[in-house]
Amino acid sequence: MVSSLKIGSVMGIPIKLHVTFLLILPFIAFAFATSPPPLGFSNVPDIWIRIGLSLIGAILLFACVLIHELAHSYIAVHNGIKIGGITLFLFGGVSEMEDIPRNPAVEMFMAFVGPATSMVLGVIFAAIYFLVPGMKSDPYTGTMVALLAYMNIALAIFNILPAFPMDGGRVLRGFLAKRMPYIKATRIAVSVGKLFAYILALLGILTWPTGLWFIVIALFIYMAAGEEERSTTTSMTLEGIKVKDIMTTDVHTLDVGTTVAQAIDTMFRLKHLGYPVVEAGKMVGIVTLNDVSRVPVEARATTPVRDIMTRNVITLKPDDDAFTALQKLSTNKIGRLVVMDGGQMAGIVSRTDMLKALELYEVARAGVTSPNA
Repeated sequence: MVSSLKIGSVMGIPIKLHVTFLLILPFIAFAFATSPPPLGFSNVPDIWIRIGLSLIGAILLFACVLIHELAHSYIAVHNGIKIGGITLFLFGGVSEMEDIPRNPAVEMFMAFVGPATSMVLGVIFAAIYFLVPGMKSDPYTGTMVALLAYMNIALAIFNILPAFPMDGGRVLRGFLAKRMPYIKATRIAVSVGKLFAYILALLGILTWPTGLWFIVIALFIYMAAGEEERSTTTSMTLEGIKVKDIMTTDVHTLDVGTTVAQAIDTMFRLKHLGYPVVEAGKMVGIVTLNDVSRVPVEARATTPVRDIMTRNVITLKPDDDAFTALQKLSTNKIGRLVVMDGGQMAGIVSRTDMLKALELYEVARAGVTSPNA
């Protein structure tokens, strides 16, 4: 099931809407429709105009969140960090960086520019509200401008709090990373973020039921902080490791004419769940256990793998970073990647290969020697 829908691109960066964005949009619109000015439109007598203004306000709020994320992405791209996309979801937006900035100054600036952009937007909307004649008394435009001013300033303040992995937490990590190892800086920033989550959750309990959203946000911060710590640890463990160092070079392939029944037999014998498919010595696809399992039992003896294989194969190069391989496996939710070298198949990297590499390199870099060595 596709959880995100691409709606366009900005600066070559795909912009996507997550399904949770569509779920939260009506709730935000409802909050605007039932709140008094300048934070809502409850004073608008016509209910349809009120609903329309509230929906427009919710959409404009997420547009401001998108600008916030584009500011992050612009700095990232300017510093050679590739952005896989920007996704708007339940809690706002997220820029999908394909690498972690290792330069603390770059990370600090990249993190800071998002809240700074939101604050600038808030100040601009506030200036329009207070300085343009007649704006304060306009129940439609004036309220909309005031609402966007408040929301952008609140977004800036909330994001600059040192609750990792929010922007302020990344600024904190960048600051600490100038003075200590990157992993240690990450763990301290994560601990601060989790402490903030505990405080937010407690606040939610004390203000129940109106504090429900505090609890939800606290859970999000806590889980995101833990995931960021694991990702950073993995990245640092695999630093300097290339795909050629961990790939399997003895790759068993299947011919395009191989039947599904024969492919399943090969999987049983060799204990691998995915195989490149070749035709005339050239790779033309890949077939996995998921592919063969969808073929009815009675048709497996006569169905060739060419009819069910995946033709758009995601590949790597031998000199790609091992962490790049892990990211591609996770992002595309697949179990293996084919390694190509000059048009020729050089090997294959599976999730199992990645897990073994992580175990071995964690031990090696911790200076632990196996008792059987």
